[in-house]
Amino acid sequence: MPHSPPLLQDLLVLLLASVPIAFIFHRLRLPTIVGFMITGVLIGPHALGLIKDVHAIEMLAEIGVALLLFTIGLEFSLRRMLEMRRLVLLGGGLQVILTTLLVTGIVYLVGRPVNEAVFFGFLFALSSTAIVLKSYIDRAEIDAPHGRAGVGILLFQDLSIVPMMLMIPSLSGRQGTSATRIALTLGIAVAAIAIIMFAARTFVPYLLYHIVRLRSPEVFIISVVLLSLGTSWLTSQAGLSLALGAFIAGIVLSESEYSHQIVADILPFRDVFNSLFFISIGMLLSLSALAADALTVLAWVGALTLVKALLVLAVVRLMGYSLRVSTMTALGLAQVGEFSFILAKAGLPQGLLSETDYQRFLAASILSMIATPFLIKVAPRIGYALQTVFARGSLLEASVTGFDPQEPDLRGHIIIVGYGLNGRNLAKVLRRTGVPYVVMELNAEAVREAGAQGERIIYGDATRKEVLHHIRLDHARILVLAISDPIASRHTVWLARQMNPDIHIIVRTRYMSEMSDLRELGANEVIPEEFETSIEIFSRVLREYGIAQHVIERQVTAIRSESYQMLRVASLPIVDMNEISEALNTASTKILFVEADSFAVGKTIGDLGLRKKTGGSIIAITREGHTEINPGPETTIRSEDVLVLLGDVEQIDRAIEEINGVRKVS
Repeated sequence: MPHSPPLLQDLLVLLLASVPIAFIFHRLRLPTIVGFMITGVLIGPHALGLIKDVHAIEMLAEIGVALLLFTIGLEFSLRRMLEMRRLVLLGGGLQVILTTLLVTGIVYLVGRPVNEAVFFGFLFALSSTAIVLKSYIDRAEIDAPHGRAGVGILLFQDLSIVPMMLMIPSLSGRQGTSATRIALTLGIAVAAIAIIMFAARTFVPYLLYHIVRLRSPEVFIISVVLLSLGTSWLTSQAGLSLALGAFIAGIVLSESEYSHQIVADILPFRDVFNSLFFISIGMLLSLSALAADALTVLAWVGALTLVKALLVLAVVRLMGYSLRVSTMTALGLAQVGEFSFILAKAGLPQGLLSETDYQRFLAASILSMIATPFLIKVAPRIGYALQTVFARGSLLEASVTGFDPQEPDLRGHIIIVGYGLNGRNLAKVLRRTGVPYVVMELNAEAVREAGAQGERIIYGDATRKEVLHHIRLDHARILVLAISDPIASRHTVWLARQMNPDIHIIVRTRYMSEMSDLRELGANEVIPEEFETSIEIFSRVLREYGIAQHVIERQVTAIRSESYQMLRVASLPIVDMNEISEALNTASTKILFVEADSFAVGKTIGDLGLRKKTGGSIIAITREGHTEINPGPETTIRSEDVLVLLGDVEQIDRAIEEINGVRKVS
């Protein structure tokens, strides 16, 4: 009788158990991550014991974490990482050091030896990169201020694994580790990262170019997986984590023209393997050990969450972020990370953890991980509440740089929230055209740099009523939200509409699915990036194919009208878009230069009667560098005018003949 491999049986059991639980959690609108972890608890060796080879599942789970960090790295770039260097080094460094010192002090005061106390500090200093980033991606908050702050701190935590692992023998007292060895290992790790990045920027683009030329999707996917996992393996050989190596590979490849295709190909593998990671985390939890020591474990969870959240909040606040953003970041990182399990396994045989402490630590860590998606979900409400109570009149939240937004003549101005690429470009155009505006940004460093260059910018949180009042929202004409924070965008739209019912609100968002909510809250116009990107793509395709520009513009207008109107108004009458598209395709435009001897010179548009005689129309006139759109019938045609004619081909030909005084002979 044929015998199936044990790993295949385990995977079938795992999938059979996880699908219905994930389905139930999705229908209940609960985080599916929690569903996967609960699946692991139920089928793991400490409960039903349905999984035989736990080690093999854990190995597959590590691949999932590596692929997760690889795809996240693809969404970053070296430029963005350099912009975050202060947050990574200073913010992450302060968080790790302060958490380690505080936990060490607390554990020492309860009677533990210094070496064990320091080891506990190491364990609690790390957060879960996989759970936090997966939650932020699912909520489209990876580019939000709290998302960027969380990513920066998590990156430093991952780098801290190396010195922490190296110090375990020294802390145990059983094996010495010299400062020279630690410095040498760190040097090797840094050199390995530098070599990998250099090779990836020089050799990998050349390799991918030739692989793409093969036109083989299979070879392309295999090559990408090889680059991701190969880089992970190289960094692990240098003493770093697999996930960090995959993240570095993703960052380097993010600047490649193939990055979007790589993401599309890797996502299915990432999601499957990543689910295994969350299930494997749940398998570690022993329900019997938890039940026997429930009060102590719950106390550990409460103390861990509170202490870590307060420390992260203080660090992010010191970095110049608002109390709301700091609170959301703190609640997101208030758990123990998966790499702490590696430290705990290494410290157990060294005598730094007893078996009882190890079980308590595992139980508390997993419970804190399970709670994380729920904490991230309620973080905005808690952040707004704390901000309202403790930071209502804080000068830091609305500090002015470079100008006074309380100018008495500041009326009818435009408020730009966010000084990213969209915000900077809009401010540049408004400055050139002389339109009054105020920019609001939460990145204190960006505010200082822009303020030093004379930009009309302040540091402030647009979700706060006091800040919006400070920049005279009640006298503003337009509010433009150019931020990547869907939660803050929704709250700001609602608040601005309450404060100024007449203001015109324009919101940039990433996905079309967010349009209806924003419009219900009071936004006048919502511009989804994914939709505008699709328009740009098909415009370039048509242009490359040789389609005339005016035909492309008509298609763009038709698509925008069809899609936006369909989303904006639920009660629109049903329209046959095929008929409209056919009518638009028959229309055309043509530019005509009026010669001095033309019949139309000196006559008005009304005198010519082009629409009645020919069916064509003059829709614009350019004269001495100035263009008048839709000129009236009283407009006089002059020599050297440039006319823009609209109609079908025959109508435009007849209109040109009429303007030039040419008559067809029958």
